Amino acid sequence: MRQQYVFTTLTLLILFSLSCSTTLAQSPALAPAPSGPTNVTKILEKAGQFTLFIRLLKSTQVANQLLGQLNNSNNGMTVFAPTDNAFSSLKSGTLNSLTDEQKVQLVQFHIVPTYLTSSQFQTISNPLRTQAGDSGDGKFPLNVTTSGNSVNITTGLTNTSVSGTIYTDGQLAVYQIDQVLQPLQIFAPRPPAPAPAPAKSKNKKATTVADSPDVTPADNSKAATLQNAGLFGVAALVIALSL
Repeated sequence: MRQQYVFTTLTLLILFSLSCSTTLAQSPALAPAPSGPTNVTKILEKAGQFTLFIRLLKSTQVANQLLGQLNNSNNGMTVFAPTDNAFSSLKSGTLNSLTDEQKVQLVQFHIVPTYLTSSQFQTISNPLRTQAGDSGDGKFPLNVTTSGNSVNITTGLTNTSVSGTIYTDGQLAVYQIDQVLQPLQIFAPRPPAPAPAPAKSKNKKATTVADSPDVTPADNSKAATLQNAGLFGVAALVIALSL
C-alpha cells in the first residue's frame, strides 16, 4: 500500500515537471530591443570611402538635421553621397573657398526630402527640389533622367550617374555618386541685374519756354507806347536843329 502511494506521488511529480517544462518551452521569446534611429553618417562610415562627405555632414550640422527629420517625418529621405575620389576631382581649394552658408547649401543639395527608389527615378518630375531650396533656373536645379538601368544626374555644371545603392530601408535611400553635385547658385552665380536707367528729362526747349515769365497784352502795349514816344522825341529834336 505504501509502495503504491509512493509510486503515485512520484508519478504526479514527474507529470507536473513535464507540464512546467512544456509551458516554458512554448512561451514566446522576448522581443529584440528596438533598433536605434537611422544614422546616415554611421551608414556611410560602414560603407567606407565617404570620409570627406561625412566630415561635411558633421561640420555643417546637416547630419543632426537628418537624424531628426528621419525620425520625425513620414516622407523619408534620399541622399546622393559623393565618394572621396569625387571630392579629389574638385579644383584645389574649392571647399576652403566656400562660406559656411555655402557649405551647408552644398551638402543640402545632395539631399532630396523624399524617399526615392531606383524605379521611381523613371517617373519623377524635374527639376527635383533638394533641401538646398529654390530649384529654379540659375539657383539649385537638380535633374534626374534614366536610360535603361542607368540613372543620370545633372546640375547645369555637373553630369554624373548613380554608381551604386549604399542603403535602403523604405524610409532612407543612400546612393553612391562619383562626382560632387555643384549647384549653379554657388559655383556659377548670375551677376546682379543692372540698376534701372534714370528717367529721360523733358525737351530742353519746352523747359525753357515753360520757365520763361508770362508776357501779357498790357505789357506789350506799354512797350509799344514807350517806343513811339522815343521816336517822336528824336523827330522833334531834328526839326529844332534845322530851324
